[in-house]
Amino acid sequence: MTLLDQDGVRLTVDDEAVVATVTLTNPAKRNAQSPALWRALTEAGRLLPGSVRVAVLRGEGKSFSAGLDRQAFTPEGFDGEPSFLDLARGSDAELDAAIAEYQQAFTWWRRTDLVSIAAVQGHAIGAGFQLALACDLRVCADDVQFAMRETSLGLVPDLTGTHPLTALVGYARALEICATGRFVHAAEAERLGLANLAVPAAELDATVRDLTAALLAAPRDALIETKALLREAHTRTYEEQLAAERAAQARRLRDLAGIAD
Repeated sequence: MTLLDQDGVRLTVDDEAVVATVTLTNPAKRNAQSPALWRALTEAGRLLPGSVRVAVLRGEGKSFSAGLDRQAFTPEGFDGEPSFLDLARGSDAELDAAIAEYQQAFTWWRRTDLVSIAAVQGHAIGAGFQLALACDLRVCADDVQFAMRETSLGLVPDLTGTHPLTALVGYARALEICATGRFVHAAEAERLGLANLAVPAAELDATVRDLTAALLAAPRDALIETKALLREAHTRTYEEQLAAERAAQARRLRDLAGIAD
């Protein structure tokens, strides 16, 4: 069932409404991103049924997403949109609010009540790289080319990508990747932990289906508790994490025994 199809984004859910697929649908422009696309991605997150357990993000065509559409930096911008040059002339508060709105397209993928998977092939550059990083898991085709090009263009990565990138590869490697803007290919991405799996391009969809099935095999509440434990582990001390484990396990045991908290 299709719940959304606009501005280069399509949202569908399976018959049981437990798996959602968000597809970038502008392969002619290598799924280049724009503010309209970001608003559509945000809307896709709002429209997800509460029953959805796995959200898959993919791009049509040869590239996942080649990043920001450079038209944003022209004086004309996009029809009906202020150009980025116009935004730069606004107040600090206005510019901050605009970027915060754009970031909303990238934040909902890490919601505790679902697991998100990015299926990435071809180019995943700049905003495309950050969109893949927004997901919990990444399955990559062997032709993938990750790159963070913002610094090379005189900008910084500002679409939520710096936190997960640093968490995955460490500060020094994250700095090197961002500062040089170089490509990270499939084998290195898997070795560094950017990709959970790297497979031949022909096997990408099947691998994502298998991973989705494996995630659905676990009881939902246990998976939600586990994700919450792991996501916040780096913010706690060792003893605090032990206490969080005990509290989560107590909830699970009471639930299994049918005992209300």
